[in-house]
Amino acid sequence: MTKEQKDNLFVLVKSLSKSEKRQFKLFVGRLGVNEDSKFLTLFNILEKLSSYDEAVILKKGIVKKQQLSNLKAHLYKQILISLRLNPLHQNIRIQIREQLDFATILYHKGLYKQSLKILDKAKTLAIANEEKNIAYEIIELEKVIESQYITRSISNRADELTIQAKEMSQQNVLASKLSNLSLQLYGLFLKTGYVKNDEEYKRITKYFNDRLPKYDINTLGFREKLWLYNAYLWYSFLIQDFLSCYKYSKKWVNLFYDNPKMIKLNPVFFLRGNQYLLEALFFIRHHEKFKKTLSDLENITNEKWFPKDDNVEGLIFLYVYTNKFNLHFMEGSFREGLPMVKDVLEGLKKYQNRIDEHHVMVFYYKIASLYFGIGENKKCIEFLDKIISNKSLQMREDLLCFSRILNLVAHYEAGLDYNLDALIKSTFKFLIKMEDLYEVQKEMIKFLKELGDIYPHELKGAFIKILKKLKTYEDHPYERRAFLYLDIISWLESRIENKDVSEIIREKYLAQLSKQEIKK
Repeated sequence: MTKEQKDNLFVLVKSLSKSEKRQFKLFVGRLGVNEDSKFLTLFNILEKLSSYDEAVILKKGIVKKQQLSNLKAHLYKQILISLRLNPLHQNIRIQIREQLDFATILYHKGLYKQSLKILDKAKTLAIANEEKNIAYEIIELEKVIESQYITRSISNRADELTIQAKEMSQQNVLASKLSNLSLQLYGLFLKTGYVKNDEEYKRITKYFNDRLPKYDINTLGFREKLWLYNAYLWYSFLIQDFLSCYKYSKKWVNLFYDNPKMIKLNPVFFLRGNQYLLEALFFIRHHEKFKKTLSDLENITNEKWFPKDDNVEGLIFLYVYTNKFNLHFMEGSFREGLPMVKDVLEGLKKYQNRIDEHHVMVFYYKIASLYFGIGENKKCIEFLDKIISNKSLQMREDLLCFSRILNLVAHYEAGLDYNLDALIKSTFKFLIKMEDLYEVQKEMIKFLKELGDIYPHELKGAFIKILKKLKTYEDHPYERRAFLYLDIISWLESRIENKDVSEIIREKYLAQLSKQEIKK
């Protein structure tokens, strides 16, 4: 990790747009701070630096080394205050919080009536926008004030606030249980990937059922439904029930379309719902719905009203390009997808502080798959090496495993078989260690191991034999997942028919389209 990445203040300064920098300097001016102010000088230095260098800062002589950390902390805080005042970062959630802060100040000044008036308006706004955690905080403060500020209506008011607090607490507890379950399932998915046998299926199902709280769908608000669909979605992904994934991700997205104002308030959840819907459609190979959903997502995120900040822009890039890759994989249009590689690599550089390492590795795998599809195996190996050599990646075991399998196949295709035996041994060792051996993987490694001993005129027969064996796993509830990471079937068919992998996939896609047309 570089110093640049390590220093939070430097990363924050570099993330500021031109307008945010201008606003910060105006904000500092309003504070009556002159140009010689130490924290403003530090800001100007950091703004000009291309990478964080403490020696350069100290050389400027603003402060001594032992004082620098305090100065940096002060500057960090002032930037955050400035950003909070920026209209771009204002949303209903922040506005409600601000009203709660104002009411608290008025309460401490003994201006109870004024405080209660603001709290009542803030509470109405919070409930209307499904901000139930803040609403609960507001009710609790109302209770404190009402217990001090005695009025004639205190008995009715006490009952009213008690009922409100109880309802809000119950809803918050339910939402918390559902969000906990969702996060736990997501954690399991990142760690182990999809279930690989009946034993794992039973374990995950029991885990889910034991932690799923009782609920009445008719009484659930927007937030509780959102977490409910989220939890069911992750359970469905884990057990490889992709139709169920489609069902719950569709419910998730429709929840937003039925409550449009929630898109503006929760753009991240809206984007994530669309990403899971697209992933489910990719897995069930529903091409037309996939194209429509991707097109709808691109259109709505390009609307002027769609809220955009640094975080949201990073997610739009991540989700749109991930699914543009998947569209090319579905259609077999690998060569047409090549121009995207440059765009993605530039995007990864641009959003390097906002996209986690795991998703970067997923992009590398997709780029590698793209090059493999058009027969550029050395380029494929180059991007796979970025994944395989990454020693800090502790998640998605299945991604790491299939990267190694594809790496073996690409080495064979590229004619780099001088160290194939060593590669096979290290891959096999890795897979055993990961406890992630699909039957498909076992058969592939066995086959690649034997390739060196097969005479050239026997190759076609060997490919036909392994193809026949692997086809028996295509519809297997657990083994079929292997073919979604790496279309081994199409690769074997390409070897038998002497065609590019992309050509084989393209032919299958066109055949599927014509079948759908006939059904219509």
